Amino acid sequence: MRGKPMRWFGGLAGVVLVAAACGGTPASTASSSPSASPSSSPSAAAKLFIPMISKGFQHQFWQAVRQGAEKAAAQYNVTITFEGPENESQVDKQIEMLQAAINKKPNALCFAALDSKAAIPLLQKLKDANIPVIGFDSGVDSDIPVTTAATDNIAAAAAAADKMATLIGGSGDVAIVAHDQTSRTGIDRVKGFTDQVKNKYPNIKIVATQYGGGDQLKSTDITKAILQANPNLKGVFGANEGSAIGVLNGVKESNKVGKVVVIGYDSGQQQMDAIRAGTEAGAITQDPIGIGFKSVEAAWKVLNKQSVPKNIDTGFHWYDKTNIDAPDIAALLYK
Repeated sequence: MRGKPMRWFGGLAGVVLVAAACGGTPASTASSSPSASPSSSPSAAAKLFIPMISKGFQHQFWQAVRQGAEKAAAQYNVTITFEGPENESQVDKQIEMLQAAINKKPNALCFAALDSKAAIPLLQKLKDANIPVIGFDSGVDSDIPVTTAATDNIAAAAAAADKMATLIGGSGDVAIVAHDQTSRTGIDRVKGFTDQVKNKYPNIKIVATQYGGGDQLKSTDITKAILQANPNLKGVFGANEGSAIGVLNGVKESNKVGKVVVIGYDSGQQQMDAIRAGTEAGAITQDPIGIGFKSVEAAWKVLNKQSVPKNIDTGFHWYDKTNIDAPDIAALLYK
């Protein structure tokens, strides 16, 4: 999980989402695109209905994804809903939301899985009913999704490992604080970073890989414990927005600012401020608006019998204080 300010709350259809601060959890909700008659769709009687089940709402990242989805919904004249559980540990609640969306008999469905395996039985029901599934951000371990719009998280995390190696001089102990072991993003980011270190940097040792559910407070405590157990630690990679903020807080509370290299993922105000201040070396930015847009666009194309690739790579970039305000990077950052 990019700064150019975005107005998340303006112009969205009848819903206000309050982002969590310091690990708090806002209520999940849904929104739909503005009403209009379809100009081109498989059904001339009604707009296409495409619910989107996200991994959560606790990070600004998901509001950026939703903004992109709303833009595509308006452009392609479809109705969407966008919802997710209060936090990214609530796999069961996400499954309930998926079932509720299926019960509404959608034309297609976009899904970002918290657990890459748990949702497969319900997704099979959609496939059996000839309802196309589009993955976004975090896919599933199945060929059921027609396509998935996402960052190449393995490549992005490998790039983060390269930056870490450069910044710590190619040797020393480092750690990973990630969000989970069940979603494709959690799995792939840890794998990308770990494999790159093992394959390219024999003098770097990953001494800990721990998971905080993307929760800032939990990730703070995890970071403090890692630092206490490894007094010579040179760097920590925070593998999503909440993890990175927790790492920053843990480093600060352990009086290790300037002594431990912090590399993050995504953006948000706290990471952007830390990068400008030099307390975070830099981060990987995705394109969350692009992820949302491309997923709805792909659903529309599939429903209109247009071809789509199996994977839609939405790209990533490294940013630090030298390029954070560059137009091509600022356009991808969110507060």
